[in-house]
Amino acid sequence: MEKKFQKINKFHGILSITHYLSSRLKKIPFHAIIHKNDLGQILKERDGRLKAIRKIIKSNRIESQDSLLKLLNDEGFEVTQATLSRDLKLLKVGKIADGHGGYAYTLPTEEERQESEHIFVQDFLRGYISIETSGNIAVIKTFPGHASPVCNALDSMNFDEVLGTVAGENCLFACLREGVSGEDFLRRLKERIPELQE
Repeated sequence: MEKKFQKINKFHGILSITHYLSSRLKKIPFHAIIHKNDLGQILKERDGRLKAIRKIIKSNRIESQDSLLKLLNDEGFEVTQATLSRDLKLLKVGKIADGHGGYAYTLPTEEERQESEHIFVQDFLRGYISIETSGNIAVIKTFPGHASPVCNALDSMNFDEVLGTVAGENCLFACLREGVSGEDFLRRLKERIPELQE
Protein backbone atom coordinates (compact mmCIF):
# COMPACT_ATOMS: atom_id res chain seq x y z
CA MET A 1 0.00 0.00 0.00
CA GLU A 2 2.89 2.39 0.73
CA LYS A 3 4.15 2.18 -2.88
CA LYS A 4 0.63 2.70 -4.16
CA PHE A 5 0.28 5.76 -1.87
CA GLN A 6 3.60 7.18 -3.11
CA LYS A 7 2.55 6.58 -6.70
CA ILE A 8 -0.74 8.40 -6.16
CA ASN A 9 1.06 11.23 -4.37
CA LYS A 10 3.54 11.57 -7.21
CA PHE A 11 0.99 11.70 -10.02
CA HIS A 12 -2.26 13.02 -8.63
CA GLY A 13 -1.56 15.37 -5.74
CA ILE A 14 -3.10 15.88 -2.35
CA LEU A 15 -6.76 16.01 -3.40
CA SER A 16 -6.51 12.67 -5.12
CA ILE A 17 -4.87 11.12 -2.05
CA THR A 18 -7.66 12.44 0.12
CA HIS A 19 -10.25 11.03 -2.27
CA TYR A 20 -8.40 7.72 -2.51
CA LEU A 21 -8.18 7.32 1.26
CA SER A 22 -11.72 8.48 1.99
CA SER A 23 -13.15 6.12 -0.63
CA ARG A 24 -11.57 3.21 1.23
CA LEU A 25 -12.61 4.29 4.71
CA LYS A 26 -15.93 3.33 6.19
CA LYS A 27 -18.55 6.01 5.86
CA ILE A 28 -19.53 7.74 9.10
CA PRO A 29 -22.96 6.45 10.13
CA PHE A 30 -25.67 9.10 10.25
CA HIS A 31 -26.22 8.66 14.00
CA ALA A 32 -22.56 9.52 14.68
CA ILE A 33 -22.98 13.07 13.38
CA ILE A 34 -23.82 15.32 16.33
CA HIS A 35 -25.97 18.36 15.63
CA LYS A 36 -26.23 21.26 18.08
CA ASN A 37 -29.82 20.36 19.03
CA ASP A 38 -28.89 16.71 19.64
CA LEU A 39 -26.16 17.41 22.23
CA GLY A 40 -28.64 17.83 25.09
CA GLN A 41 -30.38 14.57 24.21
CA ILE A 42 -27.06 12.71 23.99
CA LEU A 43 -26.01 14.00 27.42
CA LYS A 44 -29.39 12.98 28.92
CA GLU A 45 -28.99 9.48 27.51
CA ARG A 46 -25.49 9.26 28.93
CA ASP A 47 -26.67 10.46 32.36
CA GLY A 48 -29.35 7.76 32.37
CA ARG A 49 -26.77 5.15 31.39
CA LEU A 50 -24.36 6.33 34.12
CA LYS A 51 -27.14 6.08 36.73
CA ALA A 52 -27.90 2.55 35.53
CA ILE A 53 -24.21 1.57 35.78
CA ARG A 54 -24.02 2.93 39.35
CA LYS A 55 -27.18 1.02 40.30
CA ILE A 56 -25.96 -2.22 38.74
CA ILE A 57 -22.53 -2.03 40.42
CA LYS A 58 -24.10 -1.25 43.81
CA SER A 59 -26.63 -4.08 43.48
CA ASN A 60 -24.50 -6.83 41.93
CA ARG A 61 -21.06 -8.38 42.17
CA ILE A 62 -19.60 -7.47 38.76
CA GLU A 63 -16.30 -9.11 37.81
CA SER A 64 -15.93 -8.06 34.18
CA GLN A 65 -17.02 -5.52 31.61
CA ASP A 66 -18.72 -8.30 29.67
CA SER A 67 -21.02 -9.13 32.58
CA LEU A 68 -21.73 -5.43 33.17
CA LEU A 69 -22.42 -4.96 29.46
CA LYS A 70 -24.94 -7.84 29.54
CA LEU A 71 -26.74 -6.37 32.56
CA LEU A 72 -26.83 -2.96 30.87
CA ASN A 73 -28.34 -4.56 27.76
CA ASP A 74 -30.94 -6.25 29.99
CA GLU A 75 -31.81 -2.77 31.33
CA GLY A 76 -32.37 -1.56 27.74
CA PHE A 77 -29.06 0.22 27.12
CA GLU A 78 -27.27 -0.71 23.91
CA VAL A 79 -23.63 0.31 24.35
CA THR A 80 -20.31 -0.74 22.92
CA GLN A 81 -17.36 -1.96 24.95
CA ALA A 82 -15.53 1.31 24.17
CA THR A 83 -18.42 3.43 25.45
CA LEU A 84 -18.65 1.33 28.59
CA SER A 85 -14.90 1.74 29.18
CA ARG A 86 -15.26 5.53 28.91
CA ASP A 87 -18.24 5.48 31.29
CA LEU A 88 -16.30 3.43 33.87
CA LYS A 89 -13.42 5.89 33.65
CA LEU A 90 -15.81 8.83 34.01
CA LEU A 91 -17.36 7.25 37.11
CA LYS A 92 -13.88 6.43 38.44
CA VAL A 93 -14.90 2.81 38.91
CA GLY A 94 -12.17 0.59 40.30
CA LYS A 95 -11.68 -3.08 41.07
CA ILE A 96 -11.11 -4.45 44.55
CA ALA A 97 -10.31 -7.95 45.83
CA ASP A 98 -13.55 -9.71 46.71
CA GLY A 99 -12.00 -12.03 49.32
CA HIS A 100 -12.64 -15.12 47.19
CA GLY A 101 -9.61 -14.91 44.92
CA GLY A 102 -11.31 -12.62 42.41
CA TYR A 103 -12.00 -8.95 41.84
CA ALA A 104 -15.20 -6.94 41.58
CA TYR A 105 -16.05 -3.44 40.41
CA THR A 106 -16.56 -0.76 43.04
CA LEU A 107 -17.60 2.88 42.99
CA PRO A 108 -15.62 5.54 44.83
CA THR A 109 -17.22 7.01 47.92
CA GLU A 110 -18.50 10.57 47.75
CA GLU A 111 -15.62 11.65 49.96
CA GLU A 112 -13.06 10.05 47.59
CA ARG A 113 -14.74 11.65 44.59
CA GLN A 114 -14.69 15.10 46.18
CA GLU A 115 -11.06 14.69 47.23
CA SER A 116 -10.05 13.77 43.68
CA GLU A 117 -12.01 16.71 42.27
CA HIS A 118 -10.30 19.06 44.75
CA ILE A 119 -6.84 17.81 43.68
CA PHE A 120 -7.65 18.36 39.98
CA VAL A 121 -9.01 21.86 40.69
CA GLN A 122 -5.82 22.76 42.59
CA ASP A 123 -3.63 21.42 39.76
CA PHE A 124 -5.59 23.53 37.28
CA LEU A 125 -5.42 26.70 39.38
CA ARG A 126 -1.74 26.22 40.15
CA GLY A 127 -0.76 26.07 36.48
CA TYR A 128 -3.06 28.17 34.33
CA ILE A 129 -2.41 31.80 33.36
CA SER A 130 -5.22 32.63 30.93
CA ILE A 131 -8.03 31.11 28.88
CA GLU A 132 -9.21 32.33 25.48
CA THR A 133 -11.60 30.75 23.02
CA SER A 134 -11.98 30.88 19.27
CA GLY A 135 -14.79 28.93 17.66
CA ASN A 136 -14.73 25.47 19.19
CA ILE A 137 -11.15 25.73 20.50
CA ALA A 138 -10.18 26.84 24.01
CA VAL A 139 -6.56 27.94 24.38
CA ILE A 140 -5.28 27.70 27.95
CA LYS A 141 -1.90 29.32 28.59
CA THR A 142 0.07 27.99 31.54
CA PHE A 143 3.28 28.58 33.41
CA PRO A 144 6.25 26.77 31.77
CA GLY A 145 6.03 23.04 32.38
CA HIS A 146 2.43 23.20 33.68
CA ALA A 147 0.50 22.49 30.48
CA SER A 148 0.52 18.73 31.02
CA PRO A 149 -0.78 18.79 34.64
CA VAL A 150 -3.43 21.38 33.72
CA CYS A 151 -4.43 19.27 30.72
CA ASN A 152 -4.61 16.14 32.90
CA ALA A 153 -6.76 18.00 35.43
CA LEU A 154 -9.13 19.18 32.69
CA ASP A 155 -9.37 15.65 31.25
CA SER A 156 -9.92 14.12 34.70
CA MET A 157 -12.77 16.49 35.50
CA ASN A 158 -14.61 14.95 32.51
CA PHE A 159 -16.28 18.02 31.09
CA ASP A 160 -19.07 16.98 28.71
CA GLU A 161 -18.27 20.06 26.66
CA VAL A 162 -14.70 18.95 25.86
CA LEU A 163 -14.06 16.49 23.04
CA GLY A 164 -10.31 16.23 23.67
CA THR A 165 -7.18 18.09 24.72
CA VAL A 166 -3.58 18.46 23.56
CA ALA A 167 -0.81 19.89 25.75
CA GLY A 168 2.51 21.45 24.89
CA GLU A 169 5.04 22.98 27.28
CA ASN A 170 3.17 26.13 28.34
CA CYS A 171 -0.10 25.98 26.43
CA LEU A 172 -2.91 23.50 25.80
CA PHE A 173 -5.77 23.29 23.35
CA ALA A 174 -9.18 21.93 24.28
CA CYS A 175 -11.41 21.02 21.34
CA LEU A 176 -15.03 21.69 22.28
CA ARG A 177 -17.87 19.49 21.10
CA GLU A 178 -19.98 20.55 18.15
CA GLY A 179 -22.54 23.09 19.30
CA VAL A 180 -20.62 24.13 22.45
CA SER A 181 -19.48 27.75 22.38
CA GLY A 182 -16.47 29.17 24.14
CA GLU A 183 -18.85 31.05 26.45
CA ASP A 184 -20.64 27.77 27.33
CA PHE A 185 -17.32 26.15 28.19
CA LEU A 186 -16.10 29.09 30.30
CA ARG A 187 -19.40 29.22 32.19
CA ARG A 188 -19.23 25.49 32.95
CA LEU A 189 -15.55 25.75 33.93
CA LYS A 190 -16.35 28.54 36.41
CA GLU A 191 -19.18 26.45 37.88
CA ARG A 192 -16.71 23.66 38.62
CA ILE A 193 -13.84 25.97 39.60
CA PRO A 194 -15.39 29.03 41.30
CA GLU A 195 -11.91 30.40 42.14
CA LEU A 196 -11.21 30.82 38.44
CA GLN A 197 -10.50 34.42 37.49
CA GLU A 198 -11.11 35.97 34.09
